[in-house]
Amino acid sequence: MDVSTLVAAAIGVVGTLGGTLGGAVLGERANRTQNERADRQRAEERTDRIQQDRRDLYARLNTTARAYRVAARDAVHASERGESVDPMILDAAKEAWAEEYSQAQLALPKDVLEVASTLNRALGVGYTVVKQLPSGPDQDEAYRRARTWFDSPLSDGVYLLRVALRHDLGVEPQPRFEQTRAQELATLDSERRHLERLLASERARAARAGGSA
Repeated sequence: MDVSTLVAAAIGVVGTLGGTLGGAVLGERANRTQNERADRQRAEERTDRIQQDRRDLYARLNTTARAYRVAARDAVHASERGESVDPMILDAAKEAWAEEYSQAQLALPKDVLEVASTLNRALGVGYTVVKQLPSGPDQDEAYRRARTWFDSPLSDGVYLLRVALRHDLGVEPQPRFEQTRAQELATLDSERRHLERLLASERARAARAGGSA
C-alpha cells in the first residue's frame, strides 16, 4: 500500500471520527437547549399558577369581606324595622370571612395584611354591634350609631381592602398609595376603638342596672 493510499485512509478515519464527535456535540447542545426551554416553560407555568392562586385568594377575601359587612348591615336595618333577624345568615358570613382571612394571613404581603387585619378587627366590632342592639339602653342612638358604622367607617375599610388587593396585583396601581393607606387605616382604627369604648360602657351600665334590679 503506497503512501497516498495510507493518507487517504487516515483522512477517511479522521473524517468519520470528526463527524461522529461533531454530531454528538450538536446533539448534546440540542438536548441542553431543549431541556432549558422545558425548564423555562415549567417555571413560567409555576409562576402563572402561583399568580392565579393569589388572584383567587384575593377575590375570595374581597367577596367575603363585603358579604360580612352587608349581612351585618342588613341585620341592623331588619332589627330597626322590627323584623325577625336570622342569626345564621350573619354567622355564616362571619365564618366565611374568618376562613379566608385565616388562609390569607399565610400569603398576604405585610402591607396588605395590615389592611386585612385592621378590617378584621373592625368587622368583629360590627358583629358585636349587631348582637348588642336589642339590649342597648338607648335604641334610637344605638341604631343611628350602627347605621353610621356600617355605612361609613366599615364601608371605607372594605373598599380600602379592595384597593389594596388590586394595587398589590398590579391591576390598578394607586399613586401615593402608602400614604393614603396609612391615613385610612389610622382613621378606621380610631373609629373602631371609639366604638368599642361605647359598647363596653353600655354593657357595664346594663350590668349595673341588672344587678340593682
